[in-house]
Amino acid sequence: MRIIIEGTVQGVGFRPMVQRVASSLGLRGRVWNDGSKVMIDVDDADALIEGIKRSLPPLAIIDRIEILDTPMPDCTSFSIVHSEHRSKGVSIPTDTAVCDECLKEMRSEGRRKGYAFTTCTNCGARFTLLSSLPYDRDNTAMAKFPMCDPCRREYADMADRRFHHQTVCCPDCGPRYRIVDGNGSGIDGDPIPTFAKYMDSGRIGIAKSWGGMHICTVLENIDRLREWYGRKEKPFAVMVRDIDVAERYVELTSKERELLSSPNRPIVLVDKISEDICRGLAPGLDNVGIFLPYTGMQHILFDCLEHDALIMTSANLPGEPMVLEDDGIMSLGADVYLLHDQRIINRADDSVVRAYGDREQIIRKSRGYIPSYIKVDSKHSAVGVGAQENLTATIASDGRMYTTQHIGNGESFGVVDYLESTTDSFIDLLGCRPEAITMDLHPGYVNRRYAKTLSERFGAELIEVQHHWAHAASLMAENDVDDAVVIAVDGTGHGDDGQAWGGEVLHTTYDHYDRLAHLEYIPLIGSERALHDIRRLKFAIDEINGVDTGIVPEKDAQIMRKIIPNSIGSSSLGRILDALSYWLGVCDVRTYDGEPAMKMEPLLRRGTMLEGYETYTESGVIKTAHLFNDVSSEAKKEDIAYSIVRSIMDEMVNVACDDAQNRGIDAIGITGGVSYNGPITQMFENAVRARGMKPILHNKVPNGDGGISVGQAIIALRSLD
Repeated sequence: MRIIIEGTVQGVGFRPMVQRVASSLGLRGRVWNDGSKVMIDVDDADALIEGIKRSLPPLAIIDRIEILDTPMPDCTSFSIVHSEHRSKGVSIPTDTAVCDECLKEMRSEGRRKGYAFTTCTNCGARFTLLSSLPYDRDNTAMAKFPMCDPCRREYADMADRRFHHQTVCCPDCGPRYRIVDGNGSGIDGDPIPTFAKYMDSGRIGIAKSWGGMHICTVLENIDRLREWYGRKEKPFAVMVRDIDVAERYVELTSKERELLSSPNRPIVLVDKISEDICRGLAPGLDNVGIFLPYTGMQHILFDCLEHDALIMTSANLPGEPMVLEDDGIMSLGADVYLLHDQRIINRADDSVVRAYGDREQIIRKSRGYIPSYIKVDSKHSAVGVGAQENLTATIASDGRMYTTQHIGNGESFGVVDYLESTTDSFIDLLGCRPEAITMDLHPGYVNRRYAKTLSERFGAELIEVQHHWAHAASLMAENDVDDAVVIAVDGTGHGDDGQAWGGEVLHTTYDHYDRLAHLEYIPLIGSERALHDIRRLKFAIDEINGVDTGIVPEKDAQIMRKIIPNSIGSSSLGRILDALSYWLGVCDVRTYDGEPAMKMEPLLRRGTMLEGYETYTESGVIKTAHLFNDVSSEAKKEDIAYSIVRSIMDEMVNVACDDAQNRGIDAIGITGGVSYNGPITQMFENAVRARGMKPILHNKVPNGDGGISVGQAIIALRSLD
């Protein structure tokens, strides 16, 4: 019989496991990789399948098993044979943190003592060093590092945990680290311990890792780092030695502890214990991003460090993707560089997540989470190229939707090039020939050109998808829902009427959507300028209310009043939060994406409901401007903030629930970047449950624009059915 197995079955020790099981059962046959599948010829398929299910490697996942009646080859035993290249697909696991066995080996006497590239079948980099399938050494960044005799013996030993481990290596045959100064000149000494000394002395360094490079320095050096990197307010993530150290800096729930310690090793946003300990890391926020070491180099580095924490952030020029090449990184002008000679094939930033109760909200989906997929009931193929911010692409093929790693913000040509090369790579890996290409409705998004190129290349239909419909569809896809009423709240998205949407109540299917209600339009005075100079938002609201608070000089006010009639209107809840942030003295100017709204979260957490902040819906418009009329000068800022936002959310939920009940729908969803805000999502949940209905939330797909391409792809698939 021939057994065909699909799933996460390459790079996880699957074929070695099959050989061990078959040999223990005395079976004859062979096993090999065929593209993304594992193929097995064997004389007793039932016995082998039962043995495989009992002996799965930790990272292996079986999605499908097919058995065919095939002539048995002439075999006297069971063996692993050379891979073939016929089928396509992605079956490898994500990059996985170094396992305890390999860590012990690095810290013990032996030939891999202190060797940073020590991995085994159960751990290590995979996606970031893969060029093509099948997952064999020749198709990885290890192709230029032939195995030495001791490594080859491990590779061939059925009892060894490195049996057929494609990236097996040691100091005699594998990649090596080196350390150089800011001029590129070599520095004497063991590279990682020497780099640790530079860190302890307060230098700014850059360290090359699996999917890219990190800028690093000690926490006490935060002020110099902000000045050097030109990042005045935006938060920095911190890597800590271990979970015990993490609990000295932050308060951890059981879910957050689980996320931090998971093999994915994401950056987890968690509550600070005190501002003194985390001084300057995340100004104005209650939380900070923490993560644990995941590579051999990082563990060795902390073994050598006197400090127990390092600021670590992606190394890139402003607005550009993370740098991969050694010569390109020197232009950043760090004090010292820790580099290695293993090629990074697939760039992958650190993933960023936060816990919401027992759920995981994914803010940036990349290293440790890619490749992964959502199953979908469609045999058609399609590609969604995302929006503009937090770009990803999603490739749908053969009943699965794969989303690329986080790409970046699309204003940069470097980011668009990265999107194109990564998407092309996924299309090739999956053997996808898309029948439809989807792009955002906004006419100014630069990735639309790439969508048109793909459409012409494959002769595929080109489809425009409204931004918030895509948000809603992504939520529906991961929750397996075909018909829903969804609240879509974010910063901005191009609407059908040419206005900037972002506070929408939508009835959605994969075929169409109805805009049931939206927040009152607020003029964006000067368009993009209003997103940074946020006093313009408050001025526009004051004009709607007919009041003059004198927040701008009269000369400027006269100019702004002339601009208002021709300004784009925004229905965005994100812009309401920006205006609140300015009004309450939380943030005057936006220095990074989402800053004013993010800095509102601490206020919303502490606030309680006041009387006098009620809103209403009139002809499908949920009124918001009147909420900014000062009801009580004695009220606390947090109570004002909470009351305004709670009133808006309650009204949006009431509109959504009324429509859902009329349609016989029992669940209400929330999506969009604003839904990362914990207090706002809690307001939503409480209001939905109070109406006796079920809230639908994100868990696998990013709430924000990183999930837009998923919604685009599923809408395209349904248009082809």
